[in-house]
Amino acid sequence: MPKRKTSSRRWLREHERDAYVRKARGEGYRSRAAYKLKQIDRRDRLLRPGMTVVDLGSSPGGWSQVVRERLGTRGTVIAVDILGMPSLAGVTFIQGDFTDPDILRAVRGAAAGGVDLVLSDMAPNMSGMRAVDQPRMMHLSECALAFAEQALKPGGDLLLKVFHGEGFDDFLRVLRARFARVAVRKPDASRDRSSETYVLARGLVYSGVQMG
Repeated sequence: MPKRKTSSRRWLREHERDAYVRKARGEGYRSRAAYKLKQIDRRDRLLRPGMTVVDLGSSPGGWSQVVRERLGTRGTVIAVDILGMPSLAGVTFIQGDFTDPDILRAVRGAAAGGVDLVLSDMAPNMSGMRAVDQPRMMHLSECALAFAEQALKPGGDLLLKVFHGEGFDDFLRVLRARFARVAVRKPDASRDRSSETYVLARGLVYSGVQMG
């Protein structure tokens, strides 16, 4: 227990000194993760006015803020999380487990005309044991892909967080069979020591999953 408390204190000190944490507070973003999406969008031009975008695992709302800003007054932003999220102007929030078919139906109902882009910055509750956390993350990624296949329009895009490790290469092969183009991104706002990376899959061409 003392070791765990020491690790928590160390994390808090690093968090408070983090440049992106300070920048997020200064610029009014709900999380430092907002800059990961901003950096990927700057490179890949993901977000355009008029789009319909779904943000999975949205709480506390940093990515939804960025999407709403980039879409301006045109387009639809739908945030989904099993946790609550304080309201954001111009963002429709649906609370629930995104793997629940009822949540998929609710998203479809809110996304008149279909979804152009699914985003996922989700990660499982971390145990600190790689042998446990990696399979959990890969399962979460597979669930996000299954959701995206059912929600996206043909030609739609998916951006999601994954961890490098066992199952990563196999997951990329699955994505390449489903989408026209797949790229791996590591934005500067990702912490260097983190195994997280982002996979951008563009142009849905094949959906092999039925969720109901």
